Amino acid sequence: MRLFSSSLAALLIAGSGSAALGQTTAQRGPVPISGNVPALCTSGTNSSGSGNFDLGVLTNTGTGLLRNDLVAPPKILTGAFCSARSNITVSATPLLSVNNTASPGNGFSRTVNFTATATGWTTTAATFTTGAASNPAATQLRPTPFLGDITVSINGFSTGGGNGLRLVADPAYLGSVTVTLAVAS
Repeated sequence: MRLFSSSLAALLIAGSGSAALGQTTAQRGPVPISGNVPALCTSGTNSSGSGNFDLGVLTNTGTGLLRNDLVAPPKILTGAFCSARSNITVSATPLLSVNNTASPGNGFSRTVNFTATATGWTTTAATFTTGAASNPAATQLRPTPFLGDITVSINGFSTGGGNGLRLVADPAYLGSVTVTLAVAS
């Protein structure tokens, strides 16, 4: 009996030794975690009341010429942000007579041009002038993520075809300004 128990003990010791040789050592350490953040831009919310630049009566009622004192309070886009490098672009369409679409005839125009400006996003303002042959400053680059307000204004009004022209009568002259924030490539 003694022989059997010694052999069994030797077998158990040998078996446990070969099992120990076949096992790998447990490792502890950091477990990787991954995720991502997509580039995102939003142009914010107009905090300036009406979204409309209301200029009122465009002409001097005595001369019929475009008023030289047209002013519109700026619009503030609050909460604008981009989580990456971005471009701000401003574009605009001139004020056009909506109801009186016929050729205006000699001495008259149905177009009012202006300059739209977006400031606060970049060091150099993004500007766009309707009726201009080109608008190289319409897009500006911001090299870093940013959160801030954008001020949009319009000024520099002129009659399409020349300031010596009178505007045709119409209760609705409409134009637009568009500000776009986009991730820069």
